[in-house]
Amino acid sequence: MVSYPSRFGTLQLVSDGEALTGLLLPSQLSAQEQSSNSGAPLDVLQEACRQLQAFFEGKLQTFDLPLAPRVGTDFQRQVWSELRRVPFGTTISYSQLAAQVERPSAVRAVGAANGRNPIPIIVPCHRVIGSDGSLTGYAGGVKLKQSLLDHEASCTLQRTRAAMAS
Repeated sequence: MVSYPSRFGTLQLVSDGEALTGLLLPSQLSAQEQSSNSGAPLDVLQEACRQLQAFFEGKLQTFDLPLAPRVGTDFQRQVWSELRRVPFGTTISYSQLAAQVERPSAVRAVGAANGRNPIPIIVPCHRVIGSDGSLTGYAGGVKLKQSLLDHEASCTLQRTRAAMAS
């Protein structure tokens, strides 16, 4: 386990030694967890921190880490896998996500799976919004969800401007 101090607060990364198994958002941590590091970080945790840093600097759009969530049903894992396909800087509705996992009537189940995502940010559940464009629940709070979406939109805009200038 290792703490990562992001611009959005301290994130706690958890690994089984070979893959990332969890990421706790600031609102999910107690004060004790926010200040604790247990031993030297494993390679996968060091790489996760490196990639998170690049993401928050706007230099990385897609994470390339071995993931092995310790929890979840087959359906939840299917939803989490599909979340990884939602492009940086874009959003998808819960109903669109339900259709993509071939369960168009399971919008609430998709929402529940999204809410139980054990590796947020890296598995970008923050990119899922209501059909009307509203921001609905997020484990880290709607304010953090909006901040993450704003960050991605800002990075996308900067890249677009840079491409147009060249």
